[in-house]
Amino acid sequence: MSIGCALAYRVGLTPWERAGEASAEHFTTLLAREEADRTAPWGRALDLGCGTGAHAVELAERGWQVTAVDTVPSALRQARERVRRHAVDVRLVEGDVTTMSPAEVGGDVGFFLDVGCFHGLRDAQRVAMGGRVTACASPSATLLLLALQPGRRGPLPRGASSADLAAAFPAWDLLDQQPADVSGMPKPLRGSAPQWYRLRRR
Repeated sequence: MSIGCALAYRVGLTPWERAGEASAEHFTTLLAREEADRTAPWGRALDLGCGTGAHAVELAERGWQVTAVDTVPSALRQARERVRRHAVDVRLVEGDVTTMSPAEVGGDVGFFLDVGCFHGLRDAQRVAMGGRVTACASPSATLLLLALQPGRRGPLPRGASSADLAAAFPAWDLLDQQPADVSGMPKPLRGSAPQWYRLRRR
């Protein structure tokens, strides 16, 4: 998580969360696809870079056993309040996706969710994150990841391509790629062609 993102959470300037609310129907459809391949109870899910916990709460409400990790204390404080309001069971961990271990966030995770974390990392951090995710994953685990397409955008995330994911997750196969709903995104990002990627561990 960049210093800019940490500051944004502190002052409440988080347009990506409003974008998530606007695309909630599309996101729910993606989760339903994950569950269609499984038998309830769904098992363990790990929300990578969870922010204020909106997606972690939705996963818990759908019956997942959820752990959510982020490096920003102010975001996690808001996530704890959200979890309390919704009366769900979510384990919140202050930690770094590039160094996390099964001892810290749990192992045998069947589903990973990344809504905008990976695409802001440097190359070495991406490789580290891929290794850490793989170490925590169960056989045939899946990863659902949202990323802007690569581009120079000043302080905004640098974006990531399918090739970037392949480099960081060599033990995973890309199953699907589809455009994200951009209706709730700020105008500068609507042309960034954000994509949802779905990967499965071999």
